[in-house]
Amino acid sequence: MSIVSEFPRPVREIDNLWVTLADGTRLAARAWLPEDAEAEPVPAILEYIPYCKRDGTAARDEAMHPYFAGHGYAAVRVDLRGSGESDGVLLDEYLQRELDDAVEVIAWLAAQPWCTGRVGMMGKSWGGFNALQVAALAPPALACIVTVCSTDDRYADDVHYLGGCLNVANPNWAFSMFLRNPRPPDPSLVGERWREMWRERLEANRPWLIDWLSHPLRDEYWKHGSVCEDYAAIRCPVYAIGGWADSYSNAIPRLMAGLEVPRKALIGPWGHQYPHQGYPGPAIGFLQDALRWWDRWLKDVDTGIDTEPAYRVWMQEYTPPRAFVEERPGRWVAEPQWPSDDITDTSFFAGEGVLSETQQAGVAQTLRSPQSTGAASLNWINSGAADALDEPLDQRIDDGRSLVFDSAPLADDLEILGAPQVVLDVHADKPNALVCARLCELRPDGACARVTYGVLDLTHRDSHETPSPMALGDNYRVRIRLNDIAHRFAAGNRIRLALSNAFWPIVWPSPEVVTLKVTARELRLPRRSPREEDDALPEFAPAVSAPLDPRTTLREGAPLRLETIRDHAAGTVVFVRETDSGLVRNDKTGWEHGSIQRRTLSIADHDPLSAKADYEATVEYGREDGPRVTVELTTTMTCDRTHFIVEAAMQAFEDGEPVFDKTWHEKIARGGGAREE
Repeated sequence: MSIVSEFPRPVREIDNLWVTLADGTRLAARAWLPEDAEAEPVPAILEYIPYCKRDGTAARDEAMHPYFAGHGYAAVRVDLRGSGESDGVLLDEYLQRELDDAVEVIAWLAAQPWCTGRVGMMGKSWGGFNALQVAALAPPALACIVTVCSTDDRYADDVHYLGGCLNVANPNWAFSMFLRNPRPPDPSLVGERWREMWRERLEANRPWLIDWLSHPLRDEYWKHGSVCEDYAAIRCPVYAIGGWADSYSNAIPRLMAGLEVPRKALIGPWGHQYPHQGYPGPAIGFLQDALRWWDRWLKDVDTGIDTEPAYRVWMQEYTPPRAFVEERPGRWVAEPQWPSDDITDTSFFAGEGVLSETQQAGVAQTLRSPQSTGAASLNWINSGAADALDEPLDQRIDDGRSLVFDSAPLADDLEILGAPQVVLDVHADKPNALVCARLCELRPDGACARVTYGVLDLTHRDSHETPSPMALGDNYRVRIRLNDIAHRFAAGNRIRLALSNAFWPIVWPSPEVVTLKVTARELRLPRRSPREEDDALPEFAPAVSAPLDPRTTLREGAPLRLETIRDHAAGTVVFVRETDSGLVRNDKTGWEHGSIQRRTLSIADHDPLSAKADYEATVEYGREDGPRVTVELTTTMTCDRTHFIVEAAMQAFEDGEPVFDKTWHEKIARGGGAREE
């Protein structure tokens, strides 16, 4: 990636800018804008997230927003209420208060003397979510958005639940916010109020996991902020961007199909990062591409971006399965609209261990997977970072614990684009069960790479709002929708379908050991034929970045540690992930920050109630001239047949002296309902 420091318009930075809301709350912002913006006003671009502009996303902000400012925009990065140096407390994701604050911020930006009155909104992950959610409120000044790695459906396609199953990333993410929320504000910006603000955050902090587990169904809690409930509420142009290695790509084709405004979509090979920074590569010039979008909809410049094919994706190819992939082979392809008339279903029918393009007699097979089946899928989400170890491993680790169905070697390449489906007949000996379907590419040497997958809590086979237990003795026809993907299966390789009724550490296990009788019926693949038009697509510009502020490492961190430990005597499998960011000081601001985190996910192959998620972290903030703050946090999640059990603790220290201590112990009914202390 090349560094760009010279821009058409010289840039000035405002390190901290206060946005005062109607209720008196001050939100802290960092802004970059052309030096002459007061004389020649520019549109504004808002990024609005809780990750603390002074540390959490500081480097990412510096790499991106000055570029937009240098090309004639006021790029403004605002911390949510209760985060960074902003007033208040942060109580949950995407609350109405957060969205209403954003509407006020947009109006404030539009009214500034350096702004033309037109505003765009952008963000990745949380910021991508609330860009969609705020767009659905239709603030008058909001002219367009760019949403990256986000979702339109907070229940079906987010970190919390997958196919009605509890996503193990749910407690992972809850702990991530548990350790972020008690961050103190920087005294150099808020003065002596910092200690009062910090104490308020400590008092308000709690494991959000408790609330998320209390809503296991698609109820009003999850419908709030899910723009799929009313796509028509969004009235401004939308550019939706994601990556196949990320876990939020399913929302993009739904947005393309559901929105009625000008819209564009891009899905590359990346993980959960902006496309100029993410792995697997190839990275692209996202800043240049986004600038074309801003110029079109904020300045009415004919950049041509709205006349190009609406849906552009990276058609992936096989790569040897390993935990980190630097670059994914493939090529760019595009569809003029989505859904596309050029996608046709191709069916493979399952027999005993085989997939065939001719109809097969269904064969009932017994499925009772060990609870650690899923060990080859290391993480629900690929962070997309340069040191991430999140890609699925060789699936043979799990295939021996699953029912597998293989095609004959393909005579020709087969390309798919869309969401594969699996049709099964199932019979369970317990009322609650799950099924995972993995679609893989099998090489002649036996290596097996996961292409995509889907999971389904079988009690949710008809509805995520009103599930129903499996009646013992009854047979059910179910359809499992796999995650959207673009992939080319190479001639000579085989297609493999693998079925299991456990998928740890991706989803929490069923409350009992379950034996399924499974008759695999059909694998439906969304086939796409190569087209000459794909070869004529314009190339993306190379990835660029604005320069970063200088930083000093005060304590060296450590490489990511990721281990899978099998205790053969006990029959347990333990997944350990440790990160140590070291301690870093931003030389320009003097703010210092660092963290050490450990995550341990364990399970015994014979016992689904042995599932356990353990988290511990130490976070540190401060300044050389004081004060120095440390917070130590732990969370443990376990279960019995009827409840989840959450235990958590938080201790805070100022200059080494304890100032706060709180613990939690709560039980939450697995199917929803009243919470027990």
